[in-house]
Amino acid sequence: MYDNILLPTDGSDATEATIEHVTTLAQTYGATVHVLSVADSRNRFETPSAGIAPDVWEESELERAEHAVDVAIEALPDDVATERIVEEGVPDSVITEHANDADIDVVVMATHGRTGLDHYLIGSVTERVVRQSSVPVLTVRAADE
Repeated sequence: MYDNILLPTDGSDATEATIEHVTTLAQTYGATVHVLSVADSRNRFETPSAGIAPDVWEESELERAEHAVDVAIEALPDDVATERIVEEGVPDSVITEHANDADIDVVVMATHGRTGLDHYLIGSVTERVVRQSSVPVLTVRAADE
């Protein structure tokens, strides 16, 4: 039923909430976990007054994404097969495209549960993936602080 599981991670603590679910699915079905982190290509701070140059932003995002994948893979048990993926782009678009292109059976993502102004300003990558994905998406609520 599940041969390929996609675990998108942004490196936040919310990813920890998904690890138990991903592990159970992978061990039950002998699935490979594709751990994906997206280096966001949108530099929201690229203005003369904000001062983050495009090359600095790109390098920082790639380092963050690489680290996020490393941490998630380390959290998975050794008996779970993994594939490591770091891509650049807009996170929800890259996640959805990868799910379609890599023959993913289920996407497992954390949700922060933001509401109100935070949800309006920050948005929800998970929400957009749920709306756009052609494969099932299992959302796991991150623990409240």
